[in-house]
Amino acid sequence: MKENATRLAIAIVMGALVPFEIIHANPNSVVVVPPTELPVLAQQSGEAMFLSDASNGRTLLYVEQRQGAQLAIFDVTDPAHVKGKGSAQLDAAGPFDFVAPLGKRAALVRFRDGQGEAILDLRKAPTLKQPQGLEQRGSTALLRAEDLSATAAADAAANAQIAQDFQVLQPGKSQVEDRVVEVRQVVQEATNAHTGTTFLLAEKGLYVIRRPALEAPPEVYLNTGG
Repeated sequence: MKENATRLAIAIVMGALVPFEIIHANPNSVVVVPPTELPVLAQQSGEAMFLSDASNGRTLLYVEQRQGAQLAIFDVTDPAHVKGKGSAQLDAAGPFDFVAPLGKRAALVRFRDGQGEAILDLRKAPTLKQPQGLEQRGSTALLRAEDLSATAAADAAANAQIAQDFQVLQPGKSQVEDRVVEVRQVVQEATNAHTGTTFLLAEKGLYVIRRPALEAPPEVYLNTGG
């Protein structure tokens, strides 16, 4: 096989083979980082997650844990150095899903089992709020011009509760050294378009699938305040 040849990695989802990603035959083209190599808060299961571009140029990943009672926060601006930013305790009625971003510092969330919607304010200490006029029950759509991706977000939220098994092909220097990393019971996946990084929220915690070829040099991340 030529060095620049392409190969297809496969994810096995609910017993069916589906394309997961196209990768180059390079040992550094895909790097799978397990929860044990991430901050401690990443080493526990969660219900849902939400990627947000902060106003200071950083990219933050929020992971809902403990059935909605805790929100773990990670700085994922530099995929090679994921940083834990602590956690916030939430006064939540139960587990919820992220439905749509509301600007850079808030998100619309929907509680499961028909418990209605709320606004998750991400400024300073994350807080759940019930704005006046927002019904406790039912389905709410708060869409603005910059929130046109809400439909896709809602579709992802609807599927977040269906756990799936993934198998990710991590190529070695040769086909003999290729290895398959199994990630069981994935409840959600999210990809950062800036770096090509995919995050899998699974039963053992958070997995990070890096694509170093798409990442910026380390000094670029330092210039964003990291």
